[in-house]
Amino acid sequence: MTDLIKSLNRQQANALVFYLNYKKYHWLSYGPLFRDLHLLFEEHGNEILATIDELAERSLIMEGKPVADPEEYLKSATIQPSRGNLTLKAMVEEAIVNHDRVIKELHEDAETATRANDIGTADLYTRLVQTHQKQRWFLREILRNGDGFHS
Repeated sequence: MTDLIKSLNRQQANALVFYLNYKKYHWLSYGPLFRDLHLLFEEHGNEILATIDELAERSLIMEGKPVADPEEYLKSATIQPSRGNLTLKAMVEEAIVNHDRVIKELHEDAETATRANDIGTADLYTRLVQTHQKQRWFLREILRNGDGFHS
């Protein structure tokens, strides 16, 4: 399996785990910021969900094989599934850490794609970086203001 296919599979797996984490945050939101965070987590999760098929199809275009078996997703992902009962602040912090990891990997993966003269994959990774950066920005602003977070 080429490095590009491996990176596409990792990003596909990360997207599914991240989506599931966002669904957890969405379902377990509470408190004075409930409505805003409930909706924000849903929006962010849906944006990430939309990338899974694009990553899988890019792998197929490259004559690779996407992650298809559910048990393979956790083996291929580098972000961890969310565990336990978390405060809202911990949910936001966990999402930021995951965005940081994915952004770092996407930068590295885009460089790999560029070196391989694969502008299609490099473009995909560049677009995905922008999605993750924007979501991270929203989450950082929530923490910066600190409104409503009481552990």
